[in-house]
Amino acid sequence: MVLPSPGRRQRSLLIAATLALLLLILLVGAASAAQEDNATCLGCHNNAGLNIQLASGEVLPLMVSPQVYNGSVHGAAGLTCVSCHINISGYPHPKVTAGDRRSFQLERYTQCQTCHDKQYKDTLDSNHAHALAAGNRQAAICTDCHGAHDISKPNQPRQKISATCQKCHSQVYEQYAGSVHGKALAATSNPDVPVCTDCHGTHRQDDPTTAAFRLKSPDICGKCHADAALMKKYSISTDVFNTYVADFHGTTVKLFEKQHPDQPTNKAVCTDCHGTHDIKTVTDANATVVKENLLTTCRRCHPDATANFPDSWVGHFQPSAQRHALVYYIGLFYRILIPAVIGGMLLFVLLDAVRRIVNRFQRKGA
Repeated sequence: MVLPSPGRRQRSLLIAATLALLLLILLVGAASAAQEDNATCLGCHNNAGLNIQLASGEVLPLMVSPQVYNGSVHGAAGLTCVSCHINISGYPHPKVTAGDRRSFQLERYTQCQTCHDKQYKDTLDSNHAHALAAGNRQAAICTDCHGAHDISKPNQPRQKISATCQKCHSQVYEQYAGSVHGKALAATSNPDVPVCTDCHGTHRQDDPTTAAFRLKSPDICGKCHADAALMKKYSISTDVFNTYVADFHGTTVKLFEKQHPDQPTNKAVCTDCHGTHDIKTVTDANATVVKENLLTTCRRCHPDATANFPDSWVGHFQPSAQRHALVYYIGLFYRILIPAVIGGMLLFVLLDAVRRIVNRFQRKGA
């Protein structure tokens, strides 16, 4: 093996150091240019009185705080103002043609696609986008949820997610805040507690009023309530989900989901009994599934139900010798009887076949 001479080694090190220095200069230069560009823009837009009046009579504020922008995720990433405002290259700026403030927002939010293409395309198939296309100009767009110059991480703290949805869905949020989920989230910011986006999605939301959404709603609940490891942390049995799927209501709903996902069914899903955004603990006196209220809940689908109707249901528990003993022992009886009967029949057929084969060979040998 030929080792490089000391002179060649020094030249190689010198070249590497020079390249590293040039790269550093380029990075510093780019950062300095970004700061200089923003300083130029914010030199004017830091003026608290800067605004224009739109044709609608609304006042559009144009003031941007350097401190607020620099503290945003875009500012921290070193993005310049013109990274988003690509139509502005000098002064005077292009004339604002939007007739009102909402038109101004609708014209500019599409710029988010430049960096966030996947998320933007997801929104095009969302319930919000469908509402916007149908003419609802107040349907949520990117900046309604994330902000503009003050964008921060959307899930820190976790309570921020549902608080964002509250801007448009205040009544639903009030119900959620008083539910077992909402109270747990407010108290501890627990990452295991479902927030709006866990059930409805983030950038792509389905219409929750459709038959298809209703049919898949047990699976949404099952994301948590069928997770053995997660439920163990809170001493909740996964039988809550498993027994539903196995009973008449759940079996029918699952069949409809697979075979007729767009057809409605009158069989109960989780939310029909427990509520949707206002779910309470099963020990809450106002819960729809507490024993005192269960008959009223059943009568939503079974109007002729009598006082003892709920007693015919064993709940979300596997029958045991301690709970619903009669159902448990009847089930145990049949689990023993059926295999014994079928097994005895198979044994009889097998022995009869053996006997016939033996008799045939005996006759041939006689």
